[in-house]
Amino acid sequence: MSSTITLKGIPENVYTELKSSAEANRRSINSEAIACLETVLLPHKTSALAHIGKARAIRNSLTSRLFNPDEIDQFKKSGRS
Repeated sequence: MSSTITLKGIPENVYTELKSSAEANRRSINSEAIACLETVLLPHKTSALAHIGKARAIRNSLTSRLFNPDEIDQFKKSGRS
């Protein structure tokens, strides 16, 4: 079931950003407003297992280039004074 609301007094800069975002995402302003509200009010909760799975996938994608632990330490220290 869906409901209807009317928004009044939307600041011009907010409306401009919403309109630009709607155009970029090929949505109507109404659909973009709903997407924004869903993103803020109904955030997607990711489980620890999902995070681990993503980390493993990233790690596995890096196997084509071998990293030397000494190089990594050197890179980390190079930005420090």
